[in-house]
Amino acid sequence: MKIKPDLFYSTLFALLTTACSSDETVSTAGVSEVPEESNGLQVRVLSTMPWLVSGGDVLVEVNLVSGMSAAQLRVTVNKEEVTEEFIAVGSERMQALLTGLPLGESELKASLTGSGESNSLILTNYPITGPIISGPHETPFYCQANDFELVSGGTLGRINDSACSIETRVDYVYWSIREASFKPLTDQLRRLLLENEAIAGVPELIVAESGEQTENPAADIGKLVDYRGKTIPYIVRVETGTVNRAIYEIAMLHNPSEGDVDPWNRSINWNGKLVYTHGGGCRSGWYQQGNRTGGVMRQGLFEQGYAVMSSSLNVFGQNCNDLLASETHIMAKERFIETYGMPIYTIATGASGGSYQSHQTADNYPGVFDGIIVAASFPDVTSATIFTLADSRLLNYYFSQTNPELFSPEQQRAVAGYGSWASIPSLARSAARLDPTYRLDAPAEEQGGEVSIPELESQRYSFSNPNGVRTTVYDHTINVYGTVPDTFIAQRPLDNSGVQYGLAALNEGVIAPQQFIALNRGIGGFDRDMNHVSERHRADAEAGKRAIESGRILYGGAGLATTPVIDYRNYTDHAENGDIHMIVHQYSTRQRLLNANGHAKNHVMQVGGLWGFTEDQPDLAELFRQMDVWLIAIQTDESSNEYSEKVVNNKPASLVDACWDYSGEERIKYEQLQTFRGSSACNELYTAYPTPRHVAGAPLANNIVSCHLRELDPLDYSVTFSAEEYAELEQVFPEGVCDWSRGDASGARYQGTWVSFGPSPINRLY
Repeated sequence: MKIKPDLFYSTLFALLTTACSSDETVSTAGVSEVPEESNGLQVRVLSTMPWLVSGGDVLVEVNLVSGMSAAQLRVTVNKEEVTEEFIAVGSERMQALLTGLPLGESELKASLTGSGESNSLILTNYPITGPIISGPHETPFYCQANDFELVSGGTLGRINDSACSIETRVDYVYWSIREASFKPLTDQLRRLLLENEAIAGVPELIVAESGEQTENPAADIGKLVDYRGKTIPYIVRVETGTVNRAIYEIAMLHNPSEGDVDPWNRSINWNGKLVYTHGGGCRSGWYQQGNRTGGVMRQGLFEQGYAVMSSSLNVFGQNCNDLLASETHIMAKERFIETYGMPIYTIATGASGGSYQSHQTADNYPGVFDGIIVAASFPDVTSATIFTLADSRLLNYYFSQTNPELFSPEQQRAVAGYGSWASIPSLARSAARLDPTYRLDAPAEEQGGEVSIPELESQRYSFSNPNGVRTTVYDHTINVYGTVPDTFIAQRPLDNSGVQYGLAALNEGVIAPQQFIALNRGIGGFDRDMNHVSERHRADAEAGKRAIESGRILYGGAGLATTPVIDYRNYTDHAENGDIHMIVHQYSTRQRLLNANGHAKNHVMQVGGLWGFTEDQPDLAELFRQMDVWLIAIQTDESSNEYSEKVVNNKPASLVDACWDYSGEERIKYEQLQTFRGSSACNELYTAYPTPRHVAGAPLANNIVSCHLRELDPLDYSVTFSAEEYAELEQVFPEGVCDWSRGDASGARYQGTWVSFGPSPINRLY
């Protein structure tokens, strides 16, 4: 049996496994696959769930109890002995990276000779190309390795198979003092570093073979004070490979002269912590591998010692499917752990579409992320955002084409709720992600789904190509929603039946009763191709049910209930050209936490900061420092409290809701509870405006697909309708209006964490 230094694993593993499994809201997913806790020999998987192994590799640990001898240990996989693969990382713990597992189930068994003590675990291995839990692969699917630019220059180039796989590669780059950018670390520079051992010893000039002194190329290598306070060469190791048909990147500070890395020989310049970055977008995120990740060359994070990871399927502009994004998170992190070892913790970060992914993976697959830091946030892909975009397109069409003279611009803005009138057409354009057709002759606000892959243009769904690919967020997630009977079209959780558009504007006296009646009579809905029709659109009942049950609509009461969350943003509600990233969406997320958990004490919101890692832009760096303190305090909390209590109790006292005022010569920070409504300084500086659904009476959480209907009630209105007007209103709503207080009409409830849509049968939902 191999012996290696502990490398501080003795405490890390216990802390991390607690963080990954102690939440009382986490489902018992795969419990039959995991051995029961015992006082004797224990076997566990470190790199992933035992039923979700990918690529034939898995990092495992065998735990002994006091009095057991490691010399007695025997470990087998499918009865083949692998004991010699195990490395002692503590007095009672052994670890091994097992490779070459066959597809399907394997039995990992540990026993102690002469004692009768044994334990076993079933490992289920899937191809590194996936899928595991996201359902059948999407087709078509275009590889983009040829377009993927390496940080060291050039592109990835040739793929190995139809699943877009590439050979894993490692590049080294350094921070160039002369060019203030990252440059490839050449063999010459490596040699010079070895000759000079310490960066402080690199001379400015060197003696050439001719005897003349010349400029030393190694003198261009920047220096960095690492997390230990030591000055090191600013050199970054970048690994690039593929998992789940996605291109991933992993970057960390590492000098190649110090040797290669593995789970037991970590880079001394890495602080042991991981940040997973994301990219936003959505409108063109279909049928492609992607040619960029969320970005891993993050100087501010390197300077704090973090490793940084991302993948091309975690950029929503390339993959607008949160389930596939979560599966990629799981598989990519497994790859990280098997190469570099268990991180102390993992932080997810990203703006806009990155916030979707961070929220939903944290809630639905707890333990993948230990904390999240998000910006320009939304709760999820399916609910608040899409409801707002669809309503905006309806309103824009009504105001511009159906009845262009009836409402003034200010009345239109009041009906929509937004802080800027321009947000109506702007958000109407963003509804392209719901529209499978693209018409050059249509106004910009009515254009359909975009594609960024030229080859897809000829395959796009249209009237003349009814069997073409549909570029919508629903069709992209068809494995979740299922199909409309006898078609290949995805079912749709989109409904505006009973919605009283402009209700608050009516009650506030901004619009008149006849305007309210005319609007709701003429607003109409969308058919499945997002064409305007006179009837309201109704959700497919099964799609609405699945959206809620599977976590496509953020629940907030599963893994997110015990995840530290920091939400920061710039304020764009008054943007001259309109903006989708309205502050109300972060209040919707908070409300879901309140609804599910009774509190949102693990959720921090800050608005208007200087979001960076420099002296001039210090606030994002401070958020990462505060999150670090928070997570470490949770992990070292040895109290008997529930994990949810540890999360709340260990939040730094200095980490609170806040906003900044720039009206004076110096910016002022107000530490105040952020609320959707109120008379605080922050509310005055950064007023939150509602969406069309909120104006129509929907709850702040904005998570209802199909409302319950009830009869009209005169008490809903602060105005008095004439008998004729009320009769008109009854004709507009013959089936009744939304009773938002009763929740979703489907009656569906969230079905738990770690669910699968196949091929894994563990927690298969549908």
